[in-house]
Amino acid sequence: MTAAHPHVDDLLRPLAPQVVGVLTRRFGDFDAAEDAVQEALLDALAQWPAEGVPDNPKGWLVQVAYRRMIEQVRSEQARRRREELVTARDPAGHRTSPAADLAYEADGDDTLVMLFLSCHPALTPASAIALTLRAVGGLTTAEISRAFMVPEATMAQRISRAKQRIRASGVPFGMPEPEERSARLASVLHVLYLIFNEGYTAGDGPGLHRVELSREAIRLARTLHGLLRGSPHGDCEAAGLLALMLLTDARRPARTGPGGIPVPLAEQDRRLWDREAIAEGGALLTAALLRGAAGPYQIQAAIAAVHDEAATAEETDWPQILALYGLLERMSPNPMVSLNRAVAAAMVHGPATGLALLEPLATGPLAGHHRLHTARAHLLEMAGDLSAAVEDYRAAASLTASLPERGYLTARAARLGAHLGASVTTLLTSDDAPL
Repeated sequence: MTAAHPHVDDLLRPLAPQVVGVLTRRFGDFDAAEDAVQEALLDALAQWPAEGVPDNPKGWLVQVAYRRMIEQVRSEQARRRREELVTARDPAGHRTSPAADLAYEADGDDTLVMLFLSCHPALTPASAIALTLRAVGGLTTAEISRAFMVPEATMAQRISRAKQRIRASGVPFGMPEPEERSARLASVLHVLYLIFNEGYTAGDGPGLHRVELSREAIRLARTLHGLLRGSPHGDCEAAGLLALMLLTDARRPARTGPGGIPVPLAEQDRRLWDREAIAEGGALLTAALLRGAAGPYQIQAAIAAVHDEAATAEETDWPQILALYGLLERMSPNPMVSLNRAVAAAMVHGPATGLALLEPLATGPLAGHHRLHTARAHLLEMAGDLSAAVEDYRAAASLTASLPERGYLTARAARLGAHLGASVTTLLTSDDAPL
């Protein structure tokens, strides 16, 4: 044994999908392999901090998980047939658990395979996110349920249903065929994008961020980019997604003030931004753009880069951002893209232009969404219509499930309301006030 590792959890996360891949390849049962590996991870978390990290951590995990698989096969009547199949298929030397110091070079790194399997198009985004975080991210069901603020039993059912869907699909363990890889890669990128977004701006709960989710999304995006480097199937968009995450997450230290209240981009202390992350994201984006036509994630990364490059809010190149949003809207139509383009148009051409672009969104998918009311309130405030802005800020506050956002929006409405009241008082007490 080596000395105790200070970051056992960080060591286990990248090993989890590799070990699941080893056992799935040998037993042909992703569901049982994933369960066994989760038990092995829990054993490691309990033992390694006190006893030290094994010389071959992956081999140790495979050995423990393998034993769990054998125990399951032998203890459940319903799995007798699988035991016979494994016995008939495997050489005699594999009928007992492998040695912990076995290197497993032949098994390779199955992380990419596990990502594609967990993001199967048959799964809903919610199920794919949960399964990805567990099978590839190495998070326990309890950790995932806490992150999404649902009961552990509910999350366990969601993960179980996802694995049942994969089993029912009959998809063999391995990389998708080239003709379907592009479509499956789109699902992988989308799931990682959703995980990051939920971590960067939590949809509900007491905190604005769920740092563990955004960090895990960045780690998985970095892994995906590394495994796809040089591949003709999506390397540029994988790089674009990683760049987008880094360029966006770089602003996280300045996004909240005292009490966790959100700080708008224009008011953030840019000295707190992570310049190393900005530099890495910019380099990734530049290299990706030089390799070929830009995709939606690269365009979003370019928008984030323009914001990050501005030394002050006033120096932001809003015409360039507006042009990029126009390109993104044509490339990947989306109500949220249209909303952001309207805000950018307001910054370039004035609030009246932005408000006009927001009008069609009020009867679409964003009707009743707090983001639409927030954007409209901001533009109305820019236009000087404080009374209408207060109404929209209050409406947005009533619609969001995020406590920090609700607090910010409520405070914004109160501040404008107080300013509006003070203006009326000033008017009525001036020399020109009517009698």
